Amino acid sequence: MAINRFNIRVYGLLINEKHELLLVNETINNFNFTKFPGGGLEFGEGLIDGIKREFKEEAGIQIEIQSHFYTTDFFQQSAFRETDQLISVYYLVSSDAVSLIRLDKHEVNSGNREEKLQFLWVPLNQLTTELLTFPIDKKVVEMLTRNLI
Repeated sequence: MAINRFNIRVYGLLINEKHELLLVNETINNFNFTKFPGGGLEFGEGLIDGIKREFKEEAGIQIEIQSHFYTTDFFQQSAFRETDQLISVYYLVSSDAVSLIRLDKHEVNSGNREEKLQFLWVPLNQLTTELLTFPIDKKVVEMLTRNLI
């Protein structure tokens, strides 16, 4: 019997002074994908604490929340666990430490799985949905580019 549950995710949209957006190429258990920095909320953690923790763990920087950008408003099944429904929350974030983000490929300790990350800056005028892997992220790109025009 399948267990159906909600999986709450939190992501940050970080734009630098050159009008570039931070994305991350990630590999988990030999599955490669491109997404926004962030990840799963841990039990007992609020959304803001979660996104701050994720940026510290993955990018090694402190961030500040500027504003809420989007929360999933449609059904999305998890690509990793078919019994999970994703709820993703996106924030516009800022940091005084963007120059400290490691752009080289590196590993992050994620408990029981192998996780490799490589950050990249994408100019906003070159941002397309094809750059992102997951449907919710693609919708966020559409919203971002619509707001930039």
